[in-house]
Amino acid sequence: MQGSSGGDWQGALQVPRPQGGPVTSAQSLQPAVGPLSPPCPSPRVHLACPGVTVSPSPGTVCVLLSFPFIFSPCLGCGAATPEWAALLYYGPFVVTFQFGWAATQISHLSLIPELVTNDHEKVELTALRYAFTVVANITVYGAAWLLLHLQAKSRTGPAMDVDVSEQLGVQDMSVFRNLSLLVVGVGAGAGVLPGGSGLSCGARERADPAPPAQGSLPRSGAARPLLAAGRAGLTAPSCGPQVGVLYMTTRLIVNLSQTYMAMYLTYSLNLPKRFIATIPLVMYLSGFCSSFLMKPINKSIGRTLTYFLGLLVVLAFASWVALAGRLGVAVYAAAALLGAGCATILVTSLAMTADLIGPHTHSGAFVYGAMSFSDKVANGLAVMFIQSLHPCPSELCCRACVGFYHWVMVAVTGGVGVAAALSLCTLLIWPIRLRSWDPGAQP
Repeated sequence: MQGSSGGDWQGALQVPRPQGGPVTSAQSLQPAVGPLSPPCPSPRVHLACPGVTVSPSPGTVCVLLSFPFIFSPCLGCGAATPEWAALLYYGPFVVTFQFGWAATQISHLSLIPELVTNDHEKVELTALRYAFTVVANITVYGAAWLLLHLQAKSRTGPAMDVDVSEQLGVQDMSVFRNLSLLVVGVGAGAGVLPGGSGLSCGARERADPAPPAQGSLPRSGAARPLLAAGRAGLTAPSCGPQVGVLYMTTRLIVNLSQTYMAMYLTYSLNLPKRFIATIPLVMYLSGFCSSFLMKPINKSIGRTLTYFLGLLVVLAFASWVALAGRLGVAVYAAAALLGAGCATILVTSLAMTADLIGPHTHSGAFVYGAMSFSDKVANGLAVMFIQSLHPCPSELCCRACVGFYHWVMVAVTGGVGVAAALSLCTLLIWPIRLRSWDPGAQP
């Protein structure tokens, strides 16, 4: 729910659109987690939780303590409360949540190159991770649809304005509060299970072989200084910069399309608010199905062509939205296209990042943290730029924002998709190659 809840949250809590960008830009604090993450002592980690005391990780604690407050009314705020006061209230909770989310996400991603070395197995693990993420998102959107449906039933009556009941607004504040509490409760319950990604679970590692004799070069998978190895991978010719830009543009497409989908459905297409649950549900179902095709497609045509195929699907969605004024029922088919395309490019870009790490698994957290840095800074700046162009600065939405959100959806999918295609071309010219690095050769 993280990526797509921004628009719903602003609409329900009545946060003005131009003020939403600075809050979203707090996501750029996530990359601090990567360099601070401790290296894994062995490239083969075996969880051994039975009989071991299990405690929540700091990242999980941050999420549990901050997320409910983000989707709850501002305590002590009233109609006369200035906008800057509300931003100061929500800001610390958003920062705490983003830091905790990054701590769990980066540590979980960095396990992939630790567990497998085969390129196709990396794609399979990344696709399975995405598939289970989709299952969680579908559960959240299903709960959102149920809560909105129950709320609409309870408010049917002659005194209820139909337009108010069908549009997202401050009357839905309790729905999002209850949904956030439900999500946190389920997440906290799953966290106590052995092997949960948000837990610090006891682990037994295979003992590393004896260190090499003095004067000999270490083996390719040997431990290297965390920051030095990570920087070597990111600055290697034909490796880091291209993959970093490709991952950044991929995240821009995925996150911004999810963020502005609710406003596009509600204000541009004038659809009832239940569509903000059903349309993302279609997107996630489409992404879930396509994620199981990632391994065979990658194995058949390779990483680059797989990414290009997913990018073509995203560009097809952007063209459809740009040329069609009113989608109507066809919005479900367009959502299926966007979901499949986003799943393809996201899984493939994460697999490329794992390829960039290669055997240097000790620098995995640093590399994913650096990728997260470019991703979150770009997303925060993009949201602030889009919000600065909003045609209705003094109100939630006016007549001019109908076309505004229409072209925002075209730009964040089609425009950024073209930038991703240009970045992909550089990988065709300079493909990913790993170079060995000898720390003893440094002065």
